[in-house]
Amino acid sequence: MVGIIYTHWSELGELTADKLTPAVEKLMHQTRSRPNIKYPQFNKTFYKFPSYLRRAAIAFSAGQVSSFVTRYREWQSGNRKRRDAKPPRLNADTGCYPSLYKGQCYKLHGYDQVEIKVFNGSDWLWTTVQITGLRERHLVASNKMMSPSLVLNERVCHLSVPFICKPEKRKPEANVTAVDLGINTTATIAVVTHSGTVIHREFVHPGRDIDRRDQRLKSVSMRAAKTMGKGGRLHKGFCSKTYEKCRRINHQIGHLVSKRIVEIAEQFNSEAIVFENLKGWKPRGGKKRSNLRQRFHGWLKSLIRNFTEMKWAELGGKTIEVVAAYTSKLAYDGSGTVRRDSRNYSLATFPSAKRFNADLNGAYNIGARGVFKLVRRCGLF
Repeated sequence: MVGIIYTHWSELGELTADKLTPAVEKLMHQTRSRPNIKYPQFNKTFYKFPSYLRRAAIAFSAGQVSSFVTRYREWQSGNRKRRDAKPPRLNADTGCYPSLYKGQCYKLHGYDQVEIKVFNGSDWLWTTVQITGLRERHLVASNKMMSPSLVLNERVCHLSVPFICKPEKRKPEANVTAVDLGINTTATIAVVTHSGTVIHREFVHPGRDIDRRDQRLKSVSMRAAKTMGKGGRLHKGFCSKTYEKCRRINHQIGHLVSKRIVEIAEQFNSEAIVFENLKGWKPRGGKKRSNLRQRFHGWLKSLIRNFTEMKWAELGGKTIEVVAAYTSKLAYDGSGTVRRDSRNYSLATFPSAKRFNADLNGAYNIGARGVFKLVRRCGLF
């Protein structure tokens, strides 16, 4: 379809979306009233192709062609990121996952198995597939299940089922769950009441997964040194499989940490989850031969925050952000500026000579600022 639409884009590109689909069907879809078409191979290859899937494929293909034409025109006009930038390519294999409509494409029998209409090469047949794994969204009575999408990759295929989540109105307690995202400890959590009392604190640090990721990243530098020697350049896609594995490990770490944060907030029925506003924050390099900059690249501050917000929103909770300045620099008891230990940066010394965990001190300050922000919204200040 991409090839057909691109060939006739000079005529099709001027049409609106509702007129483009029937115009493409006149070129490649044979009917009783339209026996002679220009591209009959589509009907021969995909026998009895469902009309709703065909029109969805036409809309997706037209979007691909339109995007390519626009990007190629910009490249020709000189609007490029680099002077030696290569021209864009028209690619049809971009992962189009079709939506399956209830009754026409899939039939759900409880939550143990599902019937899916698939093309076996000659005809469309109903095939029963066992459901091997589920999450919890279908258990919530207020959630509404939408049409699933059939997602395929090189190894397996699965149904991605979206839900419209309408959580019940919460009646939270007068406390907030404050989260300090750090380097030494992935997440330091403190539950702070409106009166300033800390009723729970916890450190979440999946060290095993972090070590797995860091070992793989370290192997990349060793392989790069052996490949380049004293000079030279690495080829495009060098260690791409290793980097992809590290990205997946980061994804897993983000889900593990965010899940635990939401569990604590739900356990104490918190009014909100409070984060520092770290948008636009840029790390500074450490001392010479220090790996601090490399560790900052593995800081999953945005990933954990986004995952937490999505999970907490499903339960009807809200996420707020506070100013990040001086949350770790000032003592939570109001005694003044803390002094960080030069040998162990996770320890802080208060002006009163009290030694305390620096991340926990930051979490207390974040919680206090979150409480103040909520109370101010209510008009008490």
